Formats: sequence, C-alpha cells, structure tokens
Amino acid sequence: MNSSPVVMKAVEQLDYRVTVGDVAATAGLDVNFAQAGLLTLASETGGHLQVSESGEVVYLFSKDFRSILRSKYFWLQVQEVWGKIWRVLFYIIRISFGVVLVASILLMIVAIVLIMIAASASKDGDSDRGGDGGDFGMPNIWFNPFSIFWYSDPYYRYDRDDRNYRNSPTKENSDSEMNFLMAIFSFIFGDGNPNYNLEERRWQLVGKAIANNNGAVAAEQIAPYLDKLDADEDYMIPVLVRFNGSPEVSPTGEIIYHFPELQTTAQQRSPQAVPAYFKEKLWQFSRATSGQLTMAGGLGVVNIVAAIALGSLLQGGKVAAQLGGLVGFVGSIYGLLLAYGIGFLAIPLLRYIWIQMKNGKIGDRNNQRQKVASRLNQADTNIKEKIAFAQQFATQNIISSEDLAYTTETDLLDQEIDQSAKIDAQWQQRLEQKSPPKHPRDPNSP
Repeated sequence: MNSSPVVMKAVEQLDYRVTVGDVAATAGLDVNFAQAGLLTLASETGGHLQVSESGEVVYLFSKDFRSILRSKYFWLQVQEVWGKIWRVLFYIIRISFGVVLVASILLMIVAIVLIMIAASASKDGDSDRGGDGGDFGMPNIWFNPFSIFWYSDPYYRYDRDDRNYRNSPTKENSDSEMNFLMAIFSFIFGDGNPNYNLEERRWQLVGKAIANNNGAVAAEQIAPYLDKLDADEDYMIPVLVRFNGSPEVSPTGEIIYHFPELQTTAQQRSPQAVPAYFKEKLWQFSRATSGQLTMAGGLGVVNIVAAIALGSLLQGGKVAAQLGGLVGFVGSIYGLLLAYGIGFLAIPLLRYIWIQMKNGKIGDRNNQRQKVASRLNQADTNIKEKIAFAQQFATQNIISSEDLAYTTETDLLDQEIDQSAKIDAQWQQRLEQKSPPKHPRDPNSP
C-alpha cells in the first residue's frame, strides 16, 4: 500500500473530486508524483476516473476512502495503533526527565541528611570518649537541604499575562500549556524544529500562487517564496520541473512561465489567501511558560549545588563505605548524578546560544524575501508588462459533469445508451456541415 498521506489530505481538502493540477497546486507536489499518487489511491480505494471530451481526467473518491484503506490493509491498522502507542511512550519519555531530576535531588538530599546525622552521632560519641576522634571527620558545611522545597512547591504561584496563575506540575492548565514534568524536557531539549516541513510549506505557497494567477506568472510573482535568487531567473527552473511548466517569450523578449497542468480543475477555484512572502518560523527556546522555565532552571541549580555538596561529603569514598545502604548506593552513582546535573544546565545554555545564531540567519533570509516582495508591490513598467503578458495565457479549464465523455462509475454500454441522443445530434451536425449547399429548383426544367 503506497498511497501518499499528502495526496489523501489534499483530496479531502478539495472535496474528493480533483484533477492532478488541483492536488499539485494545493499540496505543492510534483505533478508526476501527484498523478501517480492519485492513480494509486484510486486503485486501492475504488475511486473513479472521469474523462472529459477534451481528454482531461478527473478523479472521484468516496468520502470514506480512509476507512476502505484501513479495512483493506492490516499494516495501516498496525500503523495507527503504533501511532497511539508511540504518543504514550513519547509522553513517558518526556516526563521521565522531570522524574529523574526530582529523584536525583531527593536522593542527594536524603544522603546528605543521613551523612550529617551520622556525623552528629560521631561527634557525640567523641565527646563521650573525651574527644579522641571518631571513625571519620565531617567538613563544616552550612547547607540546609530542606530549604529548596519552597521553590519546588507544586502550588508555586507566579504572574502570567498580568493575571495570577496557579501552576501544578501534575496537572495541565489548558490545551495550550504543558505540565511541569513536560516543561522540564522542553527546558532541556526544546520542542522540536519549527521548520520541519519547510519545503512542504514553501511548495504549497508556490503552487497556490500559480493557481491564483490561473497558471501563468512572471518570475517576480514567485521569487518571494524562493531562495538563491538571481538576475537570470534560474531559480524558476525547479518550479518548471515540479509543475510541468514551460517558458513563454513576449514580443519584447521578456520571459513568463505557463503551467497548463495547474489550469485544469474539477471545480470553480477561488483565489486562496497566501502571504506576500515565505516566512520561516523562528526557533523558540521553549514553549513552556516563563514560570515553568524559572522553576526548571531553579531546580537545576539546586540539583548541581546538592551534587557539589554531596561530593564534598563523599570525598575519598570513606563515608559511603562506612555508612553503606542508601548512602553507599548514592555514592556508587554519584558520577551519574553529577553528570546529569551539569548536563541539565549545560545543554539548555548551549542550545540557547545555537538558537540565537540560527534565528539570526533565518531573520536574514526572511528580510531578503520581504524585500523581493516589496519590489513586486512597487513594480516598475517592465514587471507590469510581464505580468500583463502572462495573463494572456491565464485560464481555468473547469471539468464539469456536462463535459464528461466517459466515467468509470457506470458501464460503458450504459453510458453509450444514455448519451445516444447527444451522439446522434453531434453526428447530424457534422453531416450538415459536410453536405453541399442546396440550390433552388428551376421551374422550367423537365
């Protein structure tokens, strides 16, 4: 089963009756890929082909074609089930970083408390023996491990959007906000690439811009959506290849670009809203709220401070060996706890620096495309003449039910019977056009 999800989505957006040009323009797909995708989808879901008298093909699909695919292909059902399982697994992975952070802090605090209790008992024993010394000596550290709990209070309050807001790390506050454990993952690793579908979005805008101009454009009308612009208009070559276009030369030597495939549509097509230029999205450090980020960063600091304090108490390994139990366990994984504490703060710091550099380059590209769009809005006489020449090729070829010569929805013999009157009328018209003109009869002739 090779049906393209992009093609299926476009078919649904276009109300299940489409041409290749409709899908290519809507989804920004290569015309050949769109055609292959429609043929595959029609084959797998029992779709129908409608052929116009001029030879244009319209694809008609059932509105429940996804259900047909699911019932027909077990692998598609497995994919859907796995998708649901993966969403749960990924959620668990995301919150696990918050769980590890809290567990790390608690383990180190308990270990520090146990060591301090042991140290206090050792000093009391030394006093009873006249101060001859105990099993181990403890450094004098003024650190209250319980002081961090004011900050990790699950009912910590903060202001957001000029209103009092109460946050609980175990409860999502709204559909647009994440809980605190997920916010910790977001603090460390962010929320993914905002431009993961960059080229898909770009080609969708290009396809819609061409369709809005009825399949004929000047290069300046497409340039705001592309990169690597040059005076020779070589940047239009990938556009011509993708949408099966061809250049046309005006009497004055100017070049415009004609896309016949995108001019054939299954229904009246209204212009779609497109931005003046293609704008890449800037990277965000995190989509968590400012309060959640503050809490995550604060707990990260507490974690590293606790790790440093514990390290000073465990120095030499003598304490962990003598106390054993939980202290011994924490001592055995102390390296991992310290590495986690360093990474918890180092990764977001490095990521913040990288984001600033990345956004700077994105901003430059956006500004460049914006300038190109501004020049189009202030078009000179030359550009206006090119656009006017392009409009000579602009058209919409709408394939309605009255234009059909054949459809796979009904048997061919039934179609011939249904259209017999139409066919007879067409033949009669052709015969009348070919017959010689009639002359009036001479009344004196025998």
